[in-house]
Amino acid sequence: MTGRANPKSSTGRLDIFTRVITDRGHVFDDVAAGYRGALYLEVISRSFTVRVRRGLSLNQLRLRRPAPTVPVTDSELRAVHRGNPLVSVAGQVPSAEDLPVGDGLFLSLALPDAGAPVGWRARKNSRLLDLTAVGAHDPDDFWEPVLPERGGGVVLEPEEFYLLLSREQVRVPPDLAAEMTAYDPTNGELRAHYAGFFDPGFGHGPGMPSGSQAALEVRAHDVPFMVADGQRVCRLSFERMAETPDVLYGTTDSHYQFQTGALSKHFHA
Repeated sequence: MTGRANPKSSTGRLDIFTRVITDRGHVFDDVAAGYRGALYLEVISRSFTVRVRRGLSLNQLRLRRPAPTVPVTDSELRAVHRGNPLVSVAGQVPSAEDLPVGDGLFLSLALPDAGAPVGWRARKNSRLLDLTAVGAHDPDDFWEPVLPERGGGVVLEPEEFYLLLSREQVRVPPDLAAEMTAYDPTNGELRAHYAGFFDPGFGHGPGMPSGSQAALEVRAHDVPFMVADGQRVCRLSFERMAETPDVLYGTTDSHYQFQTGALSKHFHA
């Protein structure tokens, strides 16, 4: 077995950068086959002053067998989508031929020009954020709403942290899992995620189409960067589960199943 770590969804939405280190490891977030020893967690809160406690979970570890796991190919994704839709847009399921794939499934931004907020930007100065308190914080103390520019789109200021939503509703079948892959620098100096793991059953429901928008943690680097509605910013790489889980995401205490907003569970409506 090998291990792969990444921040939990709530951690990424708070602009808390975490990564796992092992003794004698060569890369971050990977645990080599046969490793025995301690796991060390690097934690950097980039936007807020936060309070943590012993036993608080900020990161998660997935075990893979065999190693390495082979991602589901684009042709396989199209075949899955025909019988079990992976995405929908505004309630419409694209055909398998129109599925936006290229070494994974592309996701784009939802930035409609409707005059309403399309996301949030982290405030530079805020109160203490207690990570042990769920639903206890006022969003206005930590975030300011993001409004689209006249004519649509949003200008991302350098090094500012934004929470936006995907245009697509994602649906992960029970026998698959997905991970957001690193951004492509040829698309611009833009990072579109910190946490990026989609559990089996995410957005999966009895209705067709179902699905849940993906929360995108976005930061532009060095220069202002304008993004538009429907602009592709990341992609999902799918892997097959060794077997279908007994308990799917959303059947227990899952805070982000069928989400309509991007804020973490620590903020009240």
